Amino acid sequence: MSIPLLDLKAQYLSIKEEIDQAVLGVLDSCQFILGPNVKAMEEKMADYCGTKHAVAVANGTDALVLAIRACGVEPGDEVITTPFTFFASAEAIANLGATPVFVDIDPVTLNMDIDQLESKITVKTKAIIPVHIFGQMLNMERVMELAAKYDLKVIEDCAQAIGAEYNGKRAGSYGTTGTFSFFPTKNLGGYGDGGMVVTQSEEIAARIRKLRFHGSKIKYYHDEIGYNSRLDEMQAAILRVKFNYLDQWNQLRREKAEKYNELLAPLAAQGKLILPQNDPKATPVYHLYILRTDNRDHLANILKEKGIATGVYYPVPLHLQNAFAYLGYSAGDMPAAELACEQALALPCYPELSMEQQEYIAAAVCEALK
Repeated sequence: MSIPLLDLKAQYLSIKEEIDQAVLGVLDSCQFILGPNVKAMEEKMADYCGTKHAVAVANGTDALVLAIRACGVEPGDEVITTPFTFFASAEAIANLGATPVFVDIDPVTLNMDIDQLESKITVKTKAIIPVHIFGQMLNMERVMELAAKYDLKVIEDCAQAIGAEYNGKRAGSYGTTGTFSFFPTKNLGGYGDGGMVVTQSEEIAARIRKLRFHGSKIKYYHDEIGYNSRLDEMQAAILRVKFNYLDQWNQLRREKAEKYNELLAPLAAQGKLILPQNDPKATPVYHLYILRTDNRDHLANILKEKGIATGVYYPVPLHLQNAFAYLGYSAGDMPAAELACEQALALPCYPELSMEQQEYIAAAVCEALK
């Protein structure tokens, strides 16, 4: 049996007719940039997240860059985030001349440890970027309390968490802004790059619309130096089709995760692995199903021999990346994040995964760690 980490072909085939019609409709219209599909996608996204505005951009990294800049972060400012995330979360900060400041993670949820957050706030701190890692939301109520206390902007990195909730509110609706990625592997992924920023602020939304179009509100008149960062009309058409299935797919991901928890519970009880553990107020969407074990590499090799693809998220925490050596962090500074990078392994967990495949995977994990 051969099982990929994610089966995009199976997903496409399940909605092929709708996708093909959407693509052909764009080709027939010959309207490829900032057309009706982009506008409709922005409206749908704002409504879904419970925000007043949504602005489509070229990719998830640009969503972060434009949101951070629109929130007033300037060179020399500090922005707090987590070291246990994809590189872009901190890269976007550095690209604007600001300084990433890392807070270690909660060893249970793998999200930023909010108990350590306040100690990292200084007079230079301008914003916080909480990352809802692997599709589970951080306790945004506590984050927003601290942000209000110190007058900080909050940019929610929701790249892995579209549809996730905390205490009944969706990812992206708590912060000053929320940023999303439509990279093909995401829970709502296009067939190329894409991104979105959501916000309650009309001023911030207007600034991002201007920044995404070369700093221009009126063509050929430029108020500031901006970017060329627009969601492709073709991607927007594809995403509109897939959006109709998002909640269904997220529910299937939760069901797959619950099944893994059931099948792997004996190993967890023996202390041979750690299963995903959720904040009781959070409703996760399992962008990835991450288990942790001290025998991570051995387990990955055994599963590979049995035709099961896995993924390591993430092999090196951000504070130890060569690109951030100038920040002066050392091994041991973020012990929980560093341990997670040694232990974490993603198993296949996607809507099209069959019960037979899941049972085969779980049996292989049990055999490897027995």
